[in-house]
Amino acid sequence: MRSNQSASIYEKLSRAILQGDIPPGAKLSEPALAEQLQVSRAPVREAIRRLQERGIVTHVPNQGVRVVSPSLDEFLAILDVREALEAMACRLAATNMNDGAITELQEIVAMHGHALEADPAGPYLQQDFDTDFHVRVGRGCGNPVLTDLLCDQFYPRLKLCRARHRSVKGRGLAAWKEHGRIMEALAERDPDSAEFTMRRHVKAARAALIAATSPRHQY
Repeated sequence: MRSNQSASIYEKLSRAILQGDIPPGAKLSEPALAEQLQVSRAPVREAIRRLQERGIVTHVPNQGVRVVSPSLDEFLAILDVREALEAMACRLAATNMNDGAITELQEIVAMHGHALEADPAGPYLQQDFDTDFHVRVGRGCGNPVLTDLLCDQFYPRLKLCRARHRSVKGRGLAAWKEHGRIMEALAERDPDSAEFTMRRHVKAARAALIAATSPRHQY
């Protein structure tokens, strides 16, 4: 029973943090959360421990547990790792993702395009983990170790970085178009093209972030 409670609390807290409802730097009080959720402190403690393992919260001496507030340098470092991991995942997905998963991913990309039509200059929001383009590629790569690294450990930290530093203005539509090119490579079962287009996609995201945060851009 406690395990189920802990899992449910973890999901609630994780969603609230990654969507920005609980902002970076915010303190997580075990007693306050237990009272708010009307549960004992034990499942809350377990959920917070799991969040710490995922790198989403950290214990700060004399301050307690707080949501991680990643720096820009940490964000850029994560993007470096992301390029390597996602390029490999995309390469594997080109041959291992089944036809049904390919069709579902095509539908997801189309759905995202319809959402961007309403605000072409706006951010490319993928709040739902299950319909996140990169999560689907990670799940479809056919390598359970890589899937776990990406989906369970890496993407939550990436989403937290996005929540901390926000999206680069105008990057949303470009990212969606890049997803479309990756999708074409996956549908054609072309591992070389899939890896190349994914690498180019992540490099473009990194370059856009650097350009948007440079001193020259800020003036």
